Parts: sequence; C-alpha cells; structure tokens
Amino acid sequence: MCGRFTLHTSGAAVARQFELAEVPELAPRYNIAPTQDVPVVRAAEPGRALHMLRWGLIPSWAKDASIGVKMINARAETLAEKPAFRTALARRRCLVLADGFYEWQGSAGKKQPFYFHMDDSQPFAFAGLWERWRGPNDAVVESCTIITTEANELLRTVHDRMPVILPPESYALWLDPAMHDAGPLLNLLQPFPAEEMASQPVSPLVNRVTNDGPECIAPLQMRSV
Repeated sequence: MCGRFTLHTSGAAVARQFELAEVPELAPRYNIAPTQDVPVVRAAEPGRALHMLRWGLIPSWAKDASIGVKMINARAETLAEKPAFRTALARRRCLVLADGFYEWQGSAGKKQPFYFHMDDSQPFAFAGLWERWRGPNDAVVESCTIITTEANELLRTVHDRMPVILPPESYALWLDPAMHDAGPLLNLLQPFPAEEMASQPVSPLVNRVTNDGPECIAPLQMRSV
C-alpha cells in the first residue's frame, strides 16, 4: 500500500536525476494524497518528459472517474492478469517521482505514521502505470497508479506491502515504448534493498491532507514504554 508520499526536491535536482531536457517548476510537497495531480516521467521524443497526472488510475473503459479512488495502487503480482492494468503494463508505463512516503503502524484505533526515504535523501521513482480516459463533454483525464510489492525488511515491521522503487539502471527499460513483453518488466518489480533506505516515526499531522509542510516529515521522539 502507498497512500501518501512527498516530493520536496528542487526541480533542478529532479531534472538531473531523471535526465529531463527541461527543468520543471515544482513546488515542495510534503503530503501528496490520492486524486491530486502528481509528477510523473514518461518516454518522450526525444528523451523523457515530466507531466502532471491524477493519482488514481481511471481505465479507458470506466463509466466515470470515481473508480480512480480505488486504483491508487496496483499489485505487481497480478498486473498481467487484471483488465484495468494489463494493457497499461504493455504500453503505458511511467515513473512516479518522490523523495519519501508514509506508512502507518497499528490496528484499530490510533496508528503511528512512519516516513520512509533513501538513506542519502535523494529523489527516487515508483514504478507506475498511466491511462487516458475520455469523460463527459470529451474532457480528457490522464491518471496513474503506483505499483506495490511485498515489503522489505525495513518496511515489514510497519506494513506487509511497499511501493515498487525502481533503481536508476531500470528506468530505461521500464520507460522503453518498444518493450511490450511482460516478463522482463515484471522482473523489475522487486522489493527495494532495505539497507539503502531509512525511516523515522513522524507526527500524526500527516493524517490530515491539508497539512502540507516540512513539519509532516520532522522526526518524532517516541516515548519509551
């Protein structure tokens, strides 16, 4: 599961990391939530380009856009089988840009949010799929989903799933418009190495979508029991 993430890295750093021809204008965001527009990188001619897509994939055959709320994530294990994701896996892949994400520990009642990021705090990319949906009055909505897989050792203490984080050497294959074979693509969808990541508990401020400042990722001093 991935339900909230961050991207507060500068546009210049994003352009370098993802080999973009142009430096994007990106406002720092600390609490990105479903249905909001999120930055993704897609193959372009030439190279790669950044676009803003709605988070929550709307299949082309959907009757209305509300289905996207249920499709913010897609399980790696069933991508090639699910009608909502099968064609996108073959033809419409993207990188969803981030520099951290949240997961919550606990069951019913109070849940403690944790913030996960790279140990060097650099931006990274979730493996994503995108779709183009034409709604009433021919309005076009481009949307995306984040692929998830089983949790690595770091995440496992908090949640049993994690978003697929692609290493930079996999970007070219994932974005290659000539690659339609599911086999090599599915092989990329593995848990990211735990030793290259870090985490810390953070304030419940992140639970409210309207809170979107650096205080959302500030480390929380946990009380010992």
